[in-house]
Amino acid sequence: MPEAPRLQAQFITTIRTLHYSRRTEEAYWHWIRAFILWSGKRHPAEMGKQEVGAFLSHLATDRKVSASTQRQALASLLFLYQKVLEREIGWVDDIARAKQPQRLPCVLTQQEIARLWPHLIGVHGLMLKLLYGTGMRLTEGLRLRVKDLDLEAMCITVREGKGNKDRSVPVPQRLRAALAEQLAQREAWHVLDLQRNRADVELPHALHRKYPQAARQLGWQWVFASDHYSTDPVSGVERRHHLYDQTVQRTMARAVKCAGIRKPATPHTLRHSFATHLLQQGYDIRSVQELLGHSDVSTTMIYTHVLGLAGNGVRSPLDQLPDLAVELQHEHA
Repeated sequence: MPEAPRLQAQFITTIRTLHYSRRTEEAYWHWIRAFILWSGKRHPAEMGKQEVGAFLSHLATDRKVSASTQRQALASLLFLYQKVLEREIGWVDDIARAKQPQRLPCVLTQQEIARLWPHLIGVHGLMLKLLYGTGMRLTEGLRLRVKDLDLEAMCITVREGKGNKDRSVPVPQRLRAALAEQLAQREAWHVLDLQRNRADVELPHALHRKYPQAARQLGWQWVFASDHYSTDPVSGVERRHHLYDQTVQRTMARAVKCAGIRKPATPHTLRHSFATHLLQQGYDIRSVQELLGHSDVSTTMIYTHVLGLAGNGVRSPLDQLPDLAVELQHEHA
């Protein structure tokens, strides 16, 4: 791949300077690399709008990717040309667009949540309970810092959520004692880490240069930290990382199986369930929108379809026939 190391270095410098998340960085580079390989390993500087359009059409027609995947690939390539190569190629028109299916989210009923609850054990189970109780995304829970969990005010400040926005969510009263125990355990580990000179933690942006001691302070530590040390692939520093998303997902999968739930529920299902149950309780759509951190209320409106509110509470005509059940029983007797 021509000049790949230099292009990748340019890309990494640019995207980190602009404070994009690590996941966005990984996703963008994946599509930039795929674009280069698709083109026969030509350098992007030698290509432009025509090749980008052809690549996006290839994704939709040949690889049958989803509409969201195609949009992510487009965003990746626009970032490459506009921010890294500093070339304006304009909006890519006349591309074959992948169809955007209208899917309803998987939601657990409150009865299913109750069945799931006893199987959410340990620190991973506590995080999953917190996701349902607050509506946070999995990554937001994983990256929750001690300073942002306030058990006196019973409030969590979600920092740099999707769209780089901060928001506040309430702490469920039922989790207060368990979260207090988690903070006490976290503080004990931090004392141990200080003694071992391994209390350093990843800080956002360039705060480690502005506040050199912040990385060793308890307030900046992860609430849900791993019980062992690991080496940071970027800095090479050996320290305590937060829990891994795969382990939380496996805990959820086991709990769903043990609870006898047949729905394809994941940690994100708990967020969907949080929103749906709030609407069932009569909270207004704007309040739910703010708690979820949605930029557009139309995104939150999907949960009204889950509830059946979009149909104005219409009852099936079959349910208007009170004697039908009796007749059916006689037929099958």
